[in-house]
Parts: sequence; structure tokens; C-alpha cells
Amino acid sequence: MNSAQWHARIECGRQIGAGFLVTGRKVVTCAHVIADSGAAPVTVTFPHQAGAAAVPARVVSHGGWGGRPTDPGDLAVLELDEDAPVAPAAFAPADAAFGEPPRKLVAYGFPRGYDEGTLAEYRATAAQLIGGEWIQLEAWNGHGQPLEAGFSGAAVALAGTGEVVGMVTATGGRGVRNGRMLPTHVMARYWPELGGRLPAPAHEDADRDRLRVLVEKAARAGLDCSPKRLYLDAAGPFGPPVPPGGFHSLWAAAWYVLCELDDPESVTRFADRLDALIDAPRAAAASRHAPPDWSPILVEIDRSGAGGDQVVVEVSAYSAGRRHPVDSRTLTQGELRPYVRERIDEAFAHLAPGTDELIAFALPREWLNWPVDQWESGPDDPTPLGCSYPLVVTDHARRRGGLRHRLTRRWQGIDAGANAQVHRVECDSGEDPRKLRLRLREADVAGFAAPPAAGHSRPRFDTALTKPVPVLLWPRSGCGGEHAGAGFAAGKGDGDCAGSAFLNAIGPYVSGVTPAELPRHILSLRESADAADDPDGHWARDVQLLWDDPRCFPDPHATTAHLRSPVA
Repeated sequence: MNSAQWHARIECGRQIGAGFLVTGRKVVTCAHVIADSGAAPVTVTFPHQAGAAAVPARVVSHGGWGGRPTDPGDLAVLELDEDAPVAPAAFAPADAAFGEPPRKLVAYGFPRGYDEGTLAEYRATAAQLIGGEWIQLEAWNGHGQPLEAGFSGAAVALAGTGEVVGMVTATGGRGVRNGRMLPTHVMARYWPELGGRLPAPAHEDADRDRLRVLVEKAARAGLDCSPKRLYLDAAGPFGPPVPPGGFHSLWAAAWYVLCELDDPESVTRFADRLDALIDAPRAAAASRHAPPDWSPILVEIDRSGAGGDQVVVEVSAYSAGRRHPVDSRTLTQGELRPYVRERIDEAFAHLAPGTDELIAFALPREWLNWPVDQWESGPDDPTPLGCSYPLVVTDHARRRGGLRHRLTRRWQGIDAGANAQVHRVECDSGEDPRKLRLRLREADVAGFAAPPAAGHSRPRFDTALTKPVPVLLWPRSGCGGEHAGAGFAAGKGDGDCAGSAFLNAIGPYVSGVTPAELPRHILSLRESADAADDPDGHWARDVQLLWDDPRCFPDPHATTAHLRSPVA
């Protein structure tokens, strides 16, 4: 340690701390040491250099520290104008600080009265991370220099070799002989460049290099993805939860998987998912007509036995054939929208990267006309939910029993790629529901000119719902009047009927689209209607899509009951 010239004294305003050189011109310290760097200059001094003067430095990387002692990411990287006249620090393997007998660790800091610096001897209490971030330090013996103000940012190194194992981030103060350090593998979460300097087993070297290349590739591509979702997918349902504070970057999640998860396959899963996300735009361009890989977020809403306007709502995510319950609650209808928005946001954490998200509302039959696609996407985002994601509704009754079995078989039959052809059901054609049942026997898509509760359309709507018709389309405010013209007899509708106008437009729009692709296609239609000069006058302003491929959802009888249902 006496020859370790890479120790540095850091000054920023009235704050004095420590740091250490890690490359020719980059110095690492604590973010709280340079907290005033926006208003005060930052200087670095190497005290082991005789007559060394303080040199200016600029902050080039920040760990995202929030300002409180317990906030994660208390790390900053400073860059000098030119290479320092000393060699940078060397690093020990991540587990070198622990063992029996305990390893003596040494920190070099600058407390009051020690401008030239002084040493403190400590040991690591255990390898257990506190809050997923820190290693606790305790004094090597009952006397000697304690960790106090001026030690923040100091390298924690092995006595004898001087190899660095961490950085002091919290000091106990005078008379208190403990503190905390950020171990080097946690430091690398916040500064990827450090990861390449840390020793690792040969197999981890290859994993680390692949992760770094992919993260850099994602950054160059401007990839917008959730580090939390990638981590959860890599960790699996029984893996450790996201650490407190989450991940401030994609690299932080990648490094956490590499260093903290015991399952070696988790690194492969993370890298493979990230690689697929990076490649997704190219793959999409190469196969625009490939069927979507739907990963639904299901919002189930039903009446509550508690009475009044209360409802039971349950939100789940489905990924790789598994159901991930998010939350279930009994609410008033006035509380429903904000609750659903928040739970949908939470559910995204369970979807596998690279799959196609789909928002599905399972509703009682009499609520199928609810304008759920018009609910706002977020408290600060007025975009209609149906313009942010593919969104469909489905009928509770179609998700169970023999009809579910027949729907599954029907979807299997149209997987060959048959294009959607709308079978028209006019608002008041006078068609006998029994004949309609026969006509819809082979239909993939049934289009209604009127909403389910309008006039005489309800019996025909119920007929379609009880048959294995994969897709139903209708306008929520379509015509509910009575017509008996020759146009209906010919299946062309009435030129003055809003519902017929809807069917005349929707038929050509979905022509050539497979039923599996319809949610994505209707999303585009909703976006066009919302962006029109006169959105309220657009023929598709209130299009409703009932779509339910049972294969996207596990059998509802195999899932848990509503957690807060009065019956449960």
C-alpha cells in the first residue's frame, strides 16, 4: 500500500473525499463527494507524488445516486485533461475480500488534519450484500483510525497486495468503527467500463464480453427496452427479486445477472433475449407477415357480490403459456380506471422480451360494449389505451366449457393463414337467429352493424357469441333502428344507416388480414381515427373488437380465484 500511488484526494466546494485512478486519466469516487460539481470545480491530487498540484477534473459518468445516504448508485467517474503520471489501480477477484481467517482490508482517506492522507484497517463482515448494494465493514481491531469524513470514495484494498475490492461509500464517524463499501462488481453495474478491468473466471469472461457487446450494440441502435423486464425473464419465476432501487440502465441489469444470479443459464437467457430484441426490427422487416407471438395482459372484470357499483377486477400476465397473477381487488367503478392502468404497467414486467403485447378485457356479456380502448394510457398520458397497444375484449362465458374447446379447434383450423372475411350481420335484417347460426358455422369474422344492446340485434349477437366464431367486430354507437329495404335482403345494407356504413368500410379494411393479426391491424385503425381532423366523425371512432384465441390463455379453471372476491 505504501507504493500505491493511484490514491487520490478529491475536492469539490467544501467537500473533501478520496478516489483512485482506474485508467490513465479516469478516477472513481463517490457521487456524494462531487455533489456540488454543478456549481464548484472538481480537483484531483495524487498525494504520493512529491510536490503534486491539484489538477482539474470533469464528471463524465454518474451512478444515479439520488441524494440520500441509502440511495443506490453512489459512484462518479472523473476524467483528467491528460494521463496521470502514475499507474492505475489493480483489482482482486470479487470474492477475495472474504475468507477464513478474515482478510485485512486497508482504506486510504483524508480526514480533517490529514491533508496527506492516512490509513484505516478494516475487514468485511460478510459477503452478504446489504440492500443488494453494499458490503458492511468493521474495524480490524479496537483502536486505530476509524472510517470518518474524508474517507468517502477511498479504495478498499487487500493489505499486502494493494488490489482493490471496493470503495468506501459510508463512514461511521468518530468513535463508530464500522462503515460500508461498494464492492467492485456492484460498482461495475454503474460504470460498464470498469467491468472489463475486473478479473473473472474464464467462462465468465466470455459471458461478460458477450453482454458488453450486446449492451453497446443496443445503445447504438437506440433500443427502447425495460431492463427490469429483461432481468425478470432471465431470473425466472423463482429467481431473486429486482434489487432495491431497480436498474438505472440496461448494463446494470446485465451485470447484476452476471454477478448475482447463481443459475448460469440466466446469463444465456438474458443475452439471448437482448440479442433477439436488437434483431427484432430486421427480423420484422424480413417477415412482415409472420403471425404475432401474443403475450396477453388479461384484465378480468366482473360484478362483485358486495353489491352497489362494486366490481371484482383481476389482472394477470401470460408468458410462455404461464399465468403470472399481478393483483386482484374489489373496487367501485369510479376506482376502476386508475387501478387498471397501474396494474397493466406492473404486468409488463412479466412479459418475455420480443413477444407482442396484447391487452385483453374479459367482461360480462352485458358490458362488452364498454369503451375500454378509450381509457387513458396513464395519469400523464391521455393517449387512448387502444391507440397505445393492441386491445381486445372477450366474453367471460366463452372462456370455459365446451365452447372454449370448440374455439381452440377453430383457431387451429385457421392457423394455415386464411384471410379475414367479414360475415355481415345488419342492424335489423330480420334474419332468423337459427339461420344466422347456420351461416356463421364456418365464419372467421362476424361484423355487426349495431352494438350488442341495440334493439333487435341482441338475439343475433348472442347467437354469434355462443358459436365458435373467433372474431366479432361492431361499432359501439352503430345504428339501432329498424330497416327493411332491398339492400338488406341483398346483404348490402342501407346507404343511410351508420351501421351499414361501418360494415362497408371495415370489410375492405380487414380483407387480406389473418384473424391472428387483427388486434394489431385494429390498433392501426384506431390510431388513424384518433389522428383524423374530425375524430368523432371517423367511421372507426368506436370500433370494438372481440377476439379470443384460447391458446393465449391457460384454462381459467386452472388459475386461482379472485383473491379478494367475497365468495373466495
